[in-house]
Amino acid sequence: MDQTLGYLREILANYTDEHHTDARHLYHKLVRGHYQSEESFVRDLTGSEIDFLNKILPDEINYAQQEQDEKRLRELNEVFELLI
Repeated sequence: MDQTLGYLREILANYTDEHHTDARHLYHKLVRGHYQSEESFVRDLTGSEIDFLNKILPDEINYAQQEQDEKRLRELNEVFELLI
């Protein structure tokens, strides 16, 4: 699995124990999908899935920035840009 998709999987896993059915659905889609890249994953998203990621990614990007995790920050920004 692509590193970026690994970050997404980790983020979505953090939201599945809350009452986010969207997060659980996306997590399972990502795990079962065998996507080769973040671009192929994003192309397979529905409008509501994109909306959900657009809601959570800014906070996750901010967290990566606060933690000075430049690689994670760059990878998550890449996904966020693909969503737009």
